[in-house]
Amino acid sequence: MTDAPTVNLWSESDHVQGYLDRRRSFPWREVAYEHLMEHVPAGVGRVLDLGCGDGEVVGRVVAASPSVEAVACDFSPAMLERVRERFAGSSTVTIVEHDLDNSLPAEWGDFDAIMSAFAIHHVDDDRKRALYGEVLDHLAPGGVFCNLEHVASPTPELHEAFLTSIGQTIEQDDPSNKLAPVETQLGWLRGLGFAQVDCHYKWREIALLAGVKPTS
Repeated sequence: MTDAPTVNLWSESDHVQGYLDRRRSFPWREVAYEHLMEHVPAGVGRVLDLGCGDGEVVGRVVAASPSVEAVACDFSPAMLERVRERFAGSSTVTIVEHDLDNSLPAEWGDFDAIMSAFAIHHVDDDRKRALYGEVLDHLAPGGVFCNLEHVASPTPELHEAFLTSIGQTIEQDDPSNKLAPVETQLGWLRGLGFAQVDCHYKWREIALLAGVKPTS
């Protein structure tokens, strides 16, 4: 499933709203986010949310650690509008327009945790791997990377079963998706130098991939 056409519908308001309307009905949703939050250190100091959407993940982090300094980035005008509304007046959450097809800016500095949820699968595989390397560069020693991601099924039949489970058909499949298998992505993380790499949660095509930057 790596030969998806080069298209990204997430700049379109109708596509964004359709997803936001559907997502609370997804059977895996709360459990998956709970697993992600288990891997964000309590009292974390500085975090980065890649492809933050409307602020779902960073909102959970702020609720758990109110003093956290957060940078949240997205490229979608519709999502940026929503996340800016969500954190209007916040002195600790910085919203930045950034397309994950482009390198992470060096001036963002280092983070204790870098997170992403359902965003990185919209870039092609070469860019995914390069982005993981940039994530490692932006983590402080001992920092954690958590990617709650939409991953590829091993077979077309399992992919169709996943779509059925979330109330969609093959014809409704998002052409923005460029899915990669769990095993491939774990291999990239290990090869780049992440430690403690594992898939900590998986339900059909939903997986939590995580790794830690070594302290030495």
